[in-house]
Amino acid sequence: MSETAPQEPEIRIVRGTADEEELAALIAVVTDSYAREAESAVAEAPQVSAWQRTRRPLRQPLRRDIPWGRYSG
Repeated sequence: MSETAPQEPEIRIVRGTADEEELAALIAVVTDSYAREAESAVAEAPQVSAWQRTRRPLRQPLRRDIPWGRYSG
C-alpha cells in the first residue's frame, strides 16, 4: 500500500512584510484553530432502524451488456 505524505501547508504573504514574530503568531493562531476544529469534528453514527436491519436486500439491476438468453444470434 502506498501511503501519501501529509501535504505541507502553504502560507504566502501577499502584501507588506512580516517579521519572524508576526509569522510565529500567525502560525500559532492557525494551529490552535485547526486543533480545536479537529477535536470537535466527530461524525455521527448512522441511525439504522429495525426495518432497515431486517429487510431483504434489493436485487441487483439487470445487466444490459449480456444479451438475452446469453447468446446473440
